[in-house]
Amino acid sequence: MELILEQMPIVIHSLNIGFLQTLKLFFVTLIGAFPLGLIIAFGSMSGFRPLSYFTKIIVWIVRGTPLMIQLLIIYYFPGLVLGNAIWGGGETGRFMAASVSFIFNYSCYFSEIYRGGIQSVPAGQEEAGLVLGMTRSQIFFKVTLLQMIKRIVPPMSNEIITLVKDTSLARIIALQEIIWAGQAFMKGSQGISGAIWPLFFTAVYYLIFNGVLTVLLGQLEKKLNYFR
Repeated sequence: MELILEQMPIVIHSLNIGFLQTLKLFFVTLIGAFPLGLIIAFGSMSGFRPLSYFTKIIVWIVRGTPLMIQLLIIYYFPGLVLGNAIWGGGETGRFMAASVSFIFNYSCYFSEIYRGGIQSVPAGQEEAGLVLGMTRSQIFFKVTLLQMIKRIVPPMSNEIITLVKDTSLARIIALQEIIWAGQAFMKGSQGISGAIWPLFFTAVYYLIFNGVLTVLLGQLEKKLNYFR
């Protein structure tokens, strides 16, 4: 116990640095995946069949393959196969590759949630808007979008919470997120080796972060109850 207490400040400092990387990847993914997912949803619902089929195939491939494989392909394929290591070998390059992988992966999942939310709004409301002289863009932003948001909050909340845990997969390309930081003390880091408790302690960070997100997303859902 005394040894753990001595190691605690070193471990906490390292885990905090790793958790900041986790937070950074989490927010960058959301910022990129929210709008891209909507664009992909429009593509899958497009009346232009080649675009619709192409988009649906891409979504099917991304949703049907592990995110870990996508990370490995996006990070290593340009350098090993194309001979152009666009990401470089540093932490910045690994973060960029992880961000692209996560944004593309989650935008495909979000697109299906968007599509379901948009299609769940009764078609009669769009017809009523057209009768009133509204344009299709006005109908979408002033009528459909607000109702869609209410419908997609619960499934979107699940995906966001899953994203928090999925960020740990970035360690497969040696991105130094919180799990990587905790695992480093097993192999030897900052004079500490053979210590497994820092790895288990990372679960506390995830529990607290997910708890905060659950409360915030629950409050958002309550505020959208005016559509009931």
